[in-house]
Amino acid sequence: MRQRGFEIAKGWEDKDIHLPVRKTKYSAGYDVEAAEDVVIPPFKLGQKPVLIPTGLKAYCMEDEYYMLLNRSGGPKKGFVMSNSIGIIDADYYENESNDGHFFFQYYNFNNEDLVVHKGDIIGQVIFQKFLLVDSDQAEGKRTGGFGSTDK
Repeated sequence: MRQRGFEIAKGWEDKDIHLPVRKTKYSAGYDVEAAEDVVIPPFKLGQKPVLIPTGLKAYCMEDEYYMLLNRSGGPKKGFVMSNSIGIIDADYYENESNDGHFFFQYYNFNNEDLVVHKGDIIGQVIFQKFLLVDSDQAEGKRTGGFGSTDK
């Protein structure tokens, strides 16, 4: 039985996307690469974050989620995730609006454009279990992709 892992998202199958890997035996995170070149302009007040596609989707058990996290060296380069940590629920996988393709959201706090090249490691993914409270009665069903539970 499959428990958790990565797959290439629909539409990215022929783009030479690499599945994330851990670099050392005791690493918690799986390093994720950019799926294409992206330019992140210097931050200005009111600016929206730049979404960097990964070309990936991930699956996990119903009582799990995965986190998108910045790499430790990212802030030294002015590369900061807009939401600090991205939390992606198990039911995001293969959702009807984007197949579960996950993106990283970044701001650039340098004075010049930050160029991210296809294949650059842009962040990491860590899988986790979660717990429910005794009174939990969630029955909702995901109907979309990115930001769909904000409604």
